[in-house]
Amino acid sequence: MRKYLFSAGFALLVAATSVSMAVMTPPAFASAIKYVVNDVPITSGDIAHRAAFLKLQRKKGDAAQEMIDQTLRLAEAKRLGIRISDAQVEAAYQRFATNNKMQLSQLDGVMEKSGVGKDHFKEFIRAQMAWNQALSARYRSGEGGSVTEQDAVRRMLDKGGAKPSATEYMLQQVIFVVPASERSATLAKRKREADAMRARFNGCNTTREFAKGLLDVTVRDLGRVLAPQLPPDWAEQIKATKVGGATTTRETERGVEFIGICSSREVSDDKTAQMVFQSEGSSDKAADELSKKYVDELKAKARIVKR
Repeated sequence: MRKYLFSAGFALLVAATSVSMAVMTPPAFASAIKYVVNDVPITSGDIAHRAAFLKLQRKKGDAAQEMIDQTLRLAEAKRLGIRISDAQVEAAYQRFATNNKMQLSQLDGVMEKSGVGKDHFKEFIRAQMAWNQALSARYRSGEGGSVTEQDAVRRMLDKGGAKPSATEYMLQQVIFVVPASERSATLAKRKREADAMRARFNGCNTTREFAKGLLDVTVRDLGRVLAPQLPPDWAEQIKATKVGGATTTRETERGVEFIGICSSREVSDDKTAQMVFQSEGSSDKAADELSKKYVDELKAKARIVKR
């Protein structure tokens, strides 16, 4: 499924708002419970923050309904075993600031002065990241409109019988493991070690030799992966990295990681055709429709009590 967090319009709006809100005072919100969704409370404060978020995006919408939907999405992701760590959320928040040429303090200020609050925005990020993974799991499992072999054949005929091609990568994952109990004390040190090893990376054949003298470093051969199958969090970096090179390091729930590009080639076969057409089918509109259908199913089974 598509990987998205924020619209480009919202990003630009936030950047512009960072200047215009310099003298505003952030509103204070109450916190009475307004809804209980499967035993999870939603407060008037939550709803007010979301209303401010919609206003900041210049979007129309029902803030209470959005919070109900978000609560259902997070619960479903949890049921599926999907966990988005605080480190992943902080990294996404930092990337959002960087991409909009803002310091973290500036973004914090925009969130607070607009009434959204950085904590509410970060929880939105967590929910979006988790929901993207939930959608991907459902999509790959064949629910909600995966492309069958018959669909692939039909589309090939529509295109004059030509099979589409895709890049097939041979990948290697390097993980500098950081136990959760040691994260605050050792993460920065492990990041420096990972950056140093990544700078020396010159192909997958020597990775294990480099890792021999390092503590708690895991090297995993990921095998052959077609471009449409690349993990969403890594896809753009992998595609932009030359063979023999490695992506930049990223902090994850496991520690600090990077991915080496062992080789790549263009392939075209029945499996590739099915995968490419399936990827083409996951347009924004299709993703929105699948997401809505999924949430509606969750809502139909949920216990939602209005206070």
